[in-house]
Amino acid sequence: MSEHRRKPPQPQGGGRAAARRGQSGASSGRRAAPRGATGSPADYGLGHGSGSEEPTGSRADARRTSQRNPGGGRRRGVDPAARRGDQTGPGRGRGRSAPDRKRLIDYPRADKYGWQRWMPSWKLVVGLFVGFVGSLVAVAGIGYAMVGIPDIAKTATAQNNVYYWKDGSQMVATGGETNRQNVDLSQIPEEMRWAVISQENKTFYDDSGIDPKGIARAVFNMARGGQTQGGSTITQQYVKNAMLNDQSQTISRKFKEIFVSIKVGAEVDKDQIMAGYLNSAYYGRNAYGIQAAARAYFNKDAIKLDPGECAFLAAMLKGATYYDPAGATSVDSVGATPAANSARALRQMQDTLDKMVEYGHLDASVRAKYTKLPKWQNPRSNTDLKGQVGYLVDLANGYLVTHSKETGVTQDALQQGGFSIYTTFDKKKVNELQASVKKVQDVNIKPAQRPDTDTHVQFGGASVEPDTGAIRAIYGGEDATKHFTDNADQTGAQVGSTFKPFVLAAAMTWGVRDPDLGSSQAQDERTIVSPKSLFSGQNKLKIRNYDHSIWKNEKGEEWLQTNDGNVSVGDAPDFKIDLREAMRESVNSAFVQLGMDVGLDKVKDSAVSAGLKASSLTNSGFPSFSIGISDPSAIRMAGAYATFAASGKQRDPYSVEKVTSEKGQIFTHETQTNQAFTAKVADNVTDVLKTVVDKGTGTNAQLPGREVAGKTGTTDGNKSAWFVGYTPQLSTAVTMFRYDDDESKKDRTFLKMFGTGGQKKIHGASFPAQIWHDYMLEALEGTPAKGFPEPQPIGEVVNAEPSPTPTPSATETEEEETSPSPSPSKSAVEPSPSATETCNKFFGCPNDGGTSNGNGNGNGGTGETSPSPSPSETQGDNRGNTNGGFFGGPGG
Repeated sequence: MSEHRRKPPQPQGGGRAAARRGQSGASSGRRAAPRGATGSPADYGLGHGSGSEEPTGSRADARRTSQRNPGGGRRRGVDPAARRGDQTGPGRGRGRSAPDRKRLIDYPRADKYGWQRWMPSWKLVVGLFVGFVGSLVAVAGIGYAMVGIPDIAKTATAQNNVYYWKDGSQMVATGGETNRQNVDLSQIPEEMRWAVISQENKTFYDDSGIDPKGIARAVFNMARGGQTQGGSTITQQYVKNAMLNDQSQTISRKFKEIFVSIKVGAEVDKDQIMAGYLNSAYYGRNAYGIQAAARAYFNKDAIKLDPGECAFLAAMLKGATYYDPAGATSVDSVGATPAANSARALRQMQDTLDKMVEYGHLDASVRAKYTKLPKWQNPRSNTDLKGQVGYLVDLANGYLVTHSKETGVTQDALQQGGFSIYTTFDKKKVNELQASVKKVQDVNIKPAQRPDTDTHVQFGGASVEPDTGAIRAIYGGEDATKHFTDNADQTGAQVGSTFKPFVLAAAMTWGVRDPDLGSSQAQDERTIVSPKSLFSGQNKLKIRNYDHSIWKNEKGEEWLQTNDGNVSVGDAPDFKIDLREAMRESVNSAFVQLGMDVGLDKVKDSAVSAGLKASSLTNSGFPSFSIGISDPSAIRMAGAYATFAASGKQRDPYSVEKVTSEKGQIFTHETQTNQAFTAKVADNVTDVLKTVVDKGTGTNAQLPGREVAGKTGTTDGNKSAWFVGYTPQLSTAVTMFRYDDDESKKDRTFLKMFGTGGQKKIHGASFPAQIWHDYMLEALEGTPAKGFPEPQPIGEVVNAEPSPTPTPSATETEEEETSPSPSPSKSAVEPSPSATETCNKFFGCPNDGGTSNGNGNGNGGTGETSPSPSPSETQGDNRGNTNGGFFGGPGG
C-alpha cells in the first residue's frame, strides 16, 4: 500500500469516540482502519484461530503497546518527523518543524510562543550564574596567585626635587632630605595605634583587609572619570603606601591593589600591617612615618607622644593641607589658612579622642586632659629654605598639586621627588623686594622702643608680569624658617580703597541703572559712566539705592558713609566731584554710591573678571563692599591690576614654567588669556589711576621717567594698609598689617596701627608706597620706559546738572582725637539741606538728617568692619581719624 495514500474517513456510526480511537491507533503506529471496518479481527483478515490477541481499541492499551515496542507497527521509510506527528508536507497535519538535534543552550526557547519564547528558563539562568561566579573565582584565584606581598621598606627612598630660577640657575634642591625613619611597633605609643584604628578602621583586627563597598565606590568613580578614592581600610592604605612607585589612577591598578590587600590581610600579621602603615603614611611637612612626623610637629621621638599628640597626628592623616595648623601655601589653597586649619585639626582631634573613649581604648579621665591643640613647632627645619626660598618652593609646589590635572604632579609623586621644576621667579627681583621691605622695617619699626604699637608688624608683597601672568617676585615674611605663613598669598587683611578701581571698571562696563525704571527694566536700560561723571563727596552721605530710596539694613537702619578724616570733598552745598578726583583723593562716599547705582553684583563680577578669586570676596549685600572689606591676597591683587595694565587682558598668576623628570618634559605652562574688559574700559581706569600717583594719595610711588598707575588703601580701624600699582611691564602689590600669630592664643586678631612706626596713622601712601617705590625702581632698572595706551573717550557724564536748590554749608572738619566714648561735640559739622532740596536723576541725595551710625546717636562714630558686617557686630569707637561709616569704611 502506498505510503502517501489518503487516510480513510472515519466510519459513519463511530462518532467522536471512534475518531479518537482511530487517532490513537495511528499515533501508536497502526494503520488506519478501512472504510466500513467494525474493529473486529475479521476486518483485518484475522480469525479467532490465528493466535493473535484481539485488540481492545483503548488508548491505555495503545500506550502500553507503544512503550513495550516503540517502533512496533511503524513502517519502514516513514519520516521521523511524521512519526512524531510534526507533519508539514502536503497532506500532513498542522504543526511546527522541530530541530533535527537538541541545542546546547535552548535560547530562544523552541517550545514557546510570543514573549515566552524570549524568557530564559530557570535552568539557563542558574547555569549562567554558576558559570559567572565560577569565572570570577577563577580570575580571583589567578590574580591572587600572581601578586606578591609588597616590601614597605623599599618606599623609604626618595629623590630631591630641584628648583630653578627664571634664568635657569639652580635655586635649591630639596625634598629627599626628609623622608622617614622606620621604627618598631614597640616604639610607637599604643595610643597612636588606637587613635588611627578608632578614626580610620575600628574593625582592623577583625576584618579581612578590604572594604567591598569602598572598593565598588572607587571603581565606579574611576570608571566615570571622577575623583579616585584611597583605600578604605588600614590594610588597603598600607598597600597603597607600599605601591607608591605605581601611582597611575587606573582600574587595573585598583584591582591589583585589591588583590594585594586580600593577600596581605590573609598572610601578614595585623601588628606588622599597623607598624608598616604608621611608618609609611604621609603626615604633611614632608614627613613620612610616625617618627618623622613626631619630629616635624613636636621635635620629639614617637615613643614620647602623649594621647593628645597622637590624636593630633591621626588628624594629619586626613590631609595636612587642610589640617596642619601652620596653614597651606598655594595661590589657590582657599580655606587652608592657619586659623581655619587649626579649627579643623582641633575638631578632628577631639572627635578621635571621643571615639577612643567610646571604643574602650582610652580612659575618660585621661581624655579630659586634652581639650586644646598641642604645642606644635615651626614646620621648617631645612636651612636651605630660609629667607624667601621656602615661600617660593611652597608656592611652586602648591601650584603643581592644585593644578595636578594639567601638571601631572600629585602630592605623593612630588614627595617621592625626582622632578626638575623651573619657576617663574626672578632672583634679582625677589632679593630687591626683600631688601626694600627690610629697609623700611629696620628704619621705622622699633618693637623694643614701642612694644605697644610696633610688635607683630608684618609685610607682604607680590610682583606679576602683565603680559604673561608670571609671578616674578614675592615677599612672604621675614624668614620662611621662622614665619611660616606666606604673607604674599594668604593674610586675611582687607584691601581697603585699592578695591575702588573695580567699581569704576564696573560703571564703565555695565553702567548705572536708570532710577525712573523698574528693577527689571533698569537692568537693561543703563548709562555707561564717564570719568567726568559727578558724585557726592560729602562726609556722612546717606547712601541710597539706585532708585533714590534710602538703603536700610535688615533692622531698618540707614547707612551714612564717612570719608577718611571725616572730611567732605567738593564744593558746598552738594559736594559734587568727578570720579577722577574721587579716585585721586580716595573719597569713600562717591564710590559707595556709585557701587549702589551700578549694582554690587556687577562690582563683584568686575573684581572676579579682573582676576580676584570669588571665594576671597565677602558678602556683596552691603554698601561698604565697594570700598574693600574683602581680603584677596597680594598675588591676586597684583594680578588683577595687571589686567588693567594689559588693556583688559586677564591672565591668571602662575609660578611654574615647566617640569621635567627622568621621563622627559612632563609639563609646560600655557598662558590662557581672557578679555576681562574692553581696552577702552581698562585704559580709562589706568588713566584715572595715573592721576592718583601724579597728584593724589599715591605720589610717594612716582618713578622718574616712567608712567605709573596705582591706588592706596587703608582699612577701618587702621588694621591694614596697601599700595597696588603698575607700569606697563610690571604690577606689584604691597601690604602692611599687624597680626598676632601666636598660636598659643585662642582668639588671634588684626591689631590697630595707630602710632606704628612713629606715625599717627598708617596709610597706604606711607610705608607700603615707599616699599613699592624702592622695589620698582630697582626691579625695572635696565628696562626701557614705556607709556600706557592713550585712553579713548568713554561713556556719558551723569549727574552733570547743578543742584536746583543749593544750601550753604561747611565743607570739612578737622580730624578728631580718639576718645573712649562717643561725643557729639566732636562730630563733623555737616550741611543741613533744606526740606525742599531735590535729587538728580543718577545722583544720591546728600545727608538729609539720617543718623550717622544707624542707632540715632548722631556721633559719626566708626564701626569695625568684618567680612559679613551687621549692625549687631559693630562697635563705635568715635575715632575721628579713622575712615569708617555706619559699619566702618576703608579709606585711602
